[in-house]
Amino acid sequence: MATIYTVSQLNNEIKDLLDAVPGYRGLMVQGEISNYKAHSSGHHYMTLKDENAAINAVMFRSDAMRLKFRLQNGMKVIVKARVSSFPRTGAVQLYVSEIIPDGAGALNLAFEQLKAKLQAEGLFSERYKKPIPSCPDSIALVTSPTGAAVRDMIRILGRRWPLAKVVLYPAQVQGQGAAESIARAIALANAIGEADVILCGRGGGSMEDLWAFNEEVTARAIFTSEIPVISAVGHEPDFTIADFVADLRAPTPSGAAELAVPDRAECALNLRALDARLHTAAHRRAEQQRKLLDGLQERLSNRTPMKYIEEKRLLLSQTEERLFSAVPVRLETERNRLNGLQQRLLAAGQSGLHRRKLRFAQTVATLDAMSPLRVLGRGYAVATKGVKHTVVTDAAALKQGDTLHIQFAKGAANCRVTDIEEDK
Repeated sequence: MATIYTVSQLNNEIKDLLDAVPGYRGLMVQGEISNYKAHSSGHHYMTLKDENAAINAVMFRSDAMRLKFRLQNGMKVIVKARVSSFPRTGAVQLYVSEIIPDGAGALNLAFEQLKAKLQAEGLFSERYKKPIPSCPDSIALVTSPTGAAVRDMIRILGRRWPLAKVVLYPAQVQGQGAAESIARAIALANAIGEADVILCGRGGGSMEDLWAFNEEVTARAIFTSEIPVISAVGHEPDFTIADFVADLRAPTPSGAAELAVPDRAECALNLRALDARLHTAAHRRAEQQRKLLDGLQERLSNRTPMKYIEEKRLLLSQTEERLFSAVPVRLETERNRLNGLQQRLLAAGQSGLHRRKLRFAQTVATLDAMSPLRVLGRGYAVATKGVKHTVVTDAAALKQGDTLHIQFAKGAANCRVTDIEEDK
């Protein structure tokens, strides 16, 4: 008689049969992801298909945590899985433990995915790049304390710019937890706040060795740093996410040290060149100012008050000379003119001279006849009194004791009145 199975029994027997086949454990299956869903529990559900068939697949949280990239529909992958069935539905499916991108490595895919994500958020934008100080006083090194990179950076920094203080912030730069260690070191440097610039990196290695600098936690720590960050990861061909986010990318750790500080030898050479240029410029400037001053002094000497006075003094001397030369000539001219006038007067007045002399004689005779002296000469006298010599013409105006001044034709006398005789 045929065995009768319940559905549960059948599904479990199918599962046991599939699990018992050694070749169904560790299968490598190639296909394209569709119907992808990431559950809140951390499990990933999907369908793996090709042109002719499809099979369901699940990747549990414990395995999904090791993924370096994000799954998405249409992605061609190679999965490592075991074939089994789900007893509740009897569905045969793949239980995936590892997923590898088909045609590109998992790390490369993860790199491109994170790069696209952060670029879309603007973390690579130039407008967020902070300037690197030209002469930092303090430099923070975020790297492994035991690697060759830290020794190279310290050596180059000391040779190029020994004035800068170099502080090491140790970090794990490879392996599990390295990204978080780098992020903590950057945060610590910012919290202390004494560094002017941060050099973050490590020496060369494979992509797996450098992967800590491709982690999102590292990228965001660099982006949020208030102190400018120079990335110094690997060698020249190596590019990491940290290089795109950092304020400046250096090709190597040694190159980062050279970019972080100036070269004191070059600075000394530049200072000497600047000093020579300064002296030349100062000499040229002084010469220009001296010529300008000489010109001003010459112009001032031509316009000085003393120059004006000298010119006027010279003009005065010339005028005096002309005047002294002209006076004798003018006098001689006037003398000649006067002589000419005298001669003309003599010539013109000879005829009237006799008449003028006759009239003068008559006038003199008349005046002589009318002169008081002529009267006094005939025996008369003039009596005056007082300090004002008032002429006395009436005896009644006198009294005894008055003093009179008697003027004769020749001489005079002072007399006292003793007796008065009135006019009868």
